[in-house]
Amino acid sequence: MKIIAPSILSADLANLSQQLRYVEIGGADWIHCDIMDGHFVPNLTFGPIMVNAVKRSTHLPVDVHLMIENADEFLEDYINAGADYLTVHQEAVVHLNRTINRIKELGAKAGISINPSTPVDTLQDTAEFADLILIMSVNPGFGGQSFISNSLKKVKELVKLRNELKAHFLIEIDGGMSKDTIVEASKAGVDVFVAGSSIFKSDNISAATAELKFLIQE
Repeated sequence: MKIIAPSILSADLANLSQQLRYVEIGGADWIHCDIMDGHFVPNLTFGPIMVNAVKRSTHLPVDVHLMIENADEFLEDYINAGADYLTVHQEAVVHLNRTINRIKELGAKAGISINPSTPVDTLQDTAEFADLILIMSVNPGFGGQSFISNSLKKVKELVKLRNELKAHFLIEIDGGMSKDTIVEASKAGVDVFVAGSSIFKSDNISAATAELKFLIQE
């Protein structure tokens, strides 16, 4: 099953509960939370309190993407706040295998993310231990950026790696997802689609969510 995960980075946080209800009506499968620290990426967003607010406002799984330094120090905070999936950046974690195992020990599904400039083959020794691998299709830090088309090549490489390893991780993509890019991403092998601006900045949030969901049905 293909999964739509609206990113609250682009939502009206003053009306969070309502915004989440709109995407639920549109058929969203997960809710995606982008956590930025102003160090690993050039932006500062929110922390565990907001993740907990999301958890209390929706019945959908909460997908938390940590774009932060020293992620190991905060794993428990985000999982206790309600993260069902917790993704860390390979570029920001020193002992990635240990971090993945710790996330699972704490009761969440573990994800690994790589930036646009990071090759897929750097995941050769860790991918099989992950529940999810997130390909950044924009440079992380801001919403509303244009899709980097080379990301589709990386998705195909990741599908090949998954087959070679006989692994079962989901392939997620984040950045520039819209009705103009989501079909090709789906054909390339993406399982989970993070969409922010194309959903929450639309005139009809529910309809925008439903349209993206329709476009990726197999």
